Amino acid sequence: MSTSTFVLPVSLALRLLTSAAPQNTATAPSQDPAPKSPATSSVKAAPPAMSKLSAAQQTTAGRLVGPALAEGHAYARLAELTDGVGPRLSGSESAEAAVQWALRSFQADGVKAWKEPVKVPRWVRGEEHGEILPSERTRGLPLALLALGGSAPTPPEGITAEVVEVNSLEELAALGDKVKGRVVFFNHTMAEAADYGRFAGLRSRGPAAAAKQGAVAALVRSLATASLRTPHTGATRFDEGGPRLPAAAVSVEDALTLHRMLQGGAVKVRLVLGCSELPEADSSNVVAEVRGREKPDEVVLLGAHLDSWDVGTGAHDDGAGVVMVMEAARLIAKLPQAPRRTVRVVLFMNEENGLRGGRAYAEAHAKELPRHVAAIEMDAGGGRPLGVSLHAGPGGEALLRPWMAPLEGLGAAEFLVGHATGADLSPMEPAHVPFVGVRVDSSRYFDVHHSMADTLDKVDPQDLSRSTAAVTWMAYALAEAPGTLARPTAPEADVTPPGKK
Repeated sequence: MSTSTFVLPVSLALRLLTSAAPQNTATAPSQDPAPKSPATSSVKAAPPAMSKLSAAQQTTAGRLVGPALAEGHAYARLAELTDGVGPRLSGSESAEAAVQWALRSFQADGVKAWKEPVKVPRWVRGEEHGEILPSERTRGLPLALLALGGSAPTPPEGITAEVVEVNSLEELAALGDKVKGRVVFFNHTMAEAADYGRFAGLRSRGPAAAAKQGAVAALVRSLATASLRTPHTGATRFDEGGPRLPAAAVSVEDALTLHRMLQGGAVKVRLVLGCSELPEADSSNVVAEVRGREKPDEVVLLGAHLDSWDVGTGAHDDGAGVVMVMEAARLIAKLPQAPRRTVRVVLFMNEENGLRGGRAYAEAHAKELPRHVAAIEMDAGGGRPLGVSLHAGPGGEALLRPWMAPLEGLGAAEFLVGHATGADLSPMEPAHVPFVGVRVDSSRYFDVHHSMADTLDKVDPQDLSRSTAAVTWMAYALAEAPGTLARPTAPEADVTPPGKK
């Protein structure tokens, strides 16, 4: 497809290198991370004036930031992944197609790439539908729902039972045996991205808790900040060998309907879920790198997850992150001189329903992790860049501040308070790898997250290009700076990113 209709003019792209941040003119929702836990994006106190880059560094900034803004390559590649490969749930044929697509793309970019094995779970959605049964108060109503990843199936004829509503795991526990034989409905009041961390446990842990108390099924209000009766799926976890039950997310509108009807008396529902758990499948992380010229054994890692849910096409989660880090490698590889250190890209498999890729990488590269000098994970959508957060030892901001000037025109030259890690990076924390967050606007991320609506049209091309430019420059800065970040001595308070898991 032609990129001429959605890229920035070259003149504007170059102006962004030296101008104030442009006004955001996006019409599609842009994103801000929460993966996933509410991470504040507060700006720290005004820093000292930034040092100027040398003439050579300014030239390099132009070679990286300018094309990222002007060429439209990231958006065109995102179209290939989303419209071409489609949904990519780990263990599926589409996930394997995505692995092959990534290898071909790196090869076309002149970037060395290879596969590393990962064993992944293989959960299949199958048939799914539900309804509020007729009663003296209603003729009956259909439910818009999606089975949660990891859900057990219902019997072929379905499950029919009375509904009991709870608003917290504590409220569920207080009901004790009163939930036996019932469908537990987990309701909540998520309204903005920062609410995700408050309520995500209802989806991830609620069904297992309900199963232990004898419930026959669970319904969870979708974790969403907008809805046109579109349910949002996600992973739920059951203890190994513990009781399992059918579990589904219902749309916000249907959750509100259930809540209203329960105020007036008993409500019965019928659910049919045809989920199945197949034997684990062989899959792969895709790893690529631009080898450093002076210190090739020191690694700056850029990560994103290649898998997605089996609904929508995973444009924001996490196609946008995938193409950002791939583009960073492509542009850095085109420089006349490689940076001091190696820039390595890892496209992780199975972040959505298992984190097997992140764990497999940390295990396979355990001996190398002490030489991973920084890691960036992009998994909060394709919104415009906001700034940079750090999880490192003392002196991190001082080391990076001289390199922040090219981010000024992108509106991302501030150091932000909040999370810097991501789900796939979390297995590296015991090795004290410094984490750098290139934070994007995820305020509308949960409008489409894990839903049929997570498609290419929701990603604004200019926002994507700006964040791609920010990631590319930050990766180069970390790989080229004379010094490295001090390693952190304690884990982040909350390593769950926005939208995860």
